[in-house]
Amino acid sequence: ELFVFGCVQLVIHEIDDAAATPLQAGKLLALYLSSPENKESTISSLKEWLADSAIANNAILRLIAGIIFMHEEDYNEALKHTNAGGTMELHALNVQIFLKMHRSDYAEKQLRIMQQIDEDHTLTQLATAWLNLAVGGSKIQEAYLIFQDFSEKYPMTGLILNGKAVCCMHMGNFDEAETLLLEALNKDAKDPETLANLVVCSLHIGKSSSRYLSQLKLSHPDHVLVKRASSAEDNFERAVQSVA
Repeated sequence: ELFVFGCVQLVIHEIDDAAATPLQAGKLLALYLSSPENKESTISSLKEWLADSAIANNAILRLIAGIIFMHEEDYNEALKHTNAGGTMELHALNVQIFLKMHRSDYAEKQLRIMQQIDEDHTLTQLATAWLNLAVGGSKIQEAYLIFQDFSEKYPMTGLILNGKAVCCMHMGNFDEAETLLLEALNKDAKDPETLANLVVCSLHIGKSSSRYLSQLKLSHPDHVLVKRASSAEDNFERAVQSVA
């Protein structure tokens, strides 16, 4: 639960080496998320644990492995550990991974499994919203209603605010999206999805996005938007030099 509130450092300090495997896995994710310089050693430790047959099948360890490899954009490696499912969290992560691979057909199969287990489960609803966003069109409104329902049932988290904001942007409501994203930024000034969405939203409403992009570059240099921006800058520089 500490992850929900962004207490990554607390997780690192509170969990010692004698803790159970699920807690150790949580600490590994906290180390991975806390700073880029931890990445290599964290992934190395994770691979050691996954090679240990005594703990490799632990559902929490598999979930953490899936999250880390998904962040690394190594989707095939992520699926090695998550694809067997077994918990709602693993099925929901599979939906995310397949959507990142642009395979909404496979994501839909995972969602059907979740619906058979518990159609009203929060994770089933969340996965439905993700799939609706990926499919687009008339499904955007359905996704928005799911996030709206969450915002009435639960405390407003960055996940809910970003979900609603992305729906708003798809529907062309950029002013509402900006309001939601600024609220999310107030909750966590370093959240990569909030910053990335603010960059996109600002461009659409004609405002400067440089502050958000600079913050994203500082805190999440490997983010896909940062990579695309750097690539565009490089291409522009090359074009200028070729003309000069």
